[in-house]
Amino acid sequence: MPVEIVDNVAKSRFEIFVDGKVAGFADYRLLPTKIVFTHTEVLPEHEGQGLAGKLVGHALDASRDTGLRVVPLCPYVVKYIERHPQYKDLVDDSAAE
Repeated sequence: MPVEIVDNVAKSRFEIFVDGKVAGFADYRLLPTKIVFTHTEVLPEHEGQGLAGKLVGHALDASRDTGLRVVPLCPYVVKYIERHPQYKDLVDDSAAE
């Protein structure tokens, strides 16, 4: 099952594709120095395959690569960072202004 993750800037979300079709997404709001993750969702037919973790890991890596601080408002992103402490340094503790 080929998996691809892309940053769909027009929709302000990272998308994960399985066999060429959107299987999930992580919505964000882009600020000058921050990226605010607001919602992560995997379509029901793709749940339980580890896609959300792949998606969020990729999104956090991309944030690091572009020098953005991360504001995790999405509960899934919060839990992911708790389970993967290598991303804690990205978290911006100030208000998401």
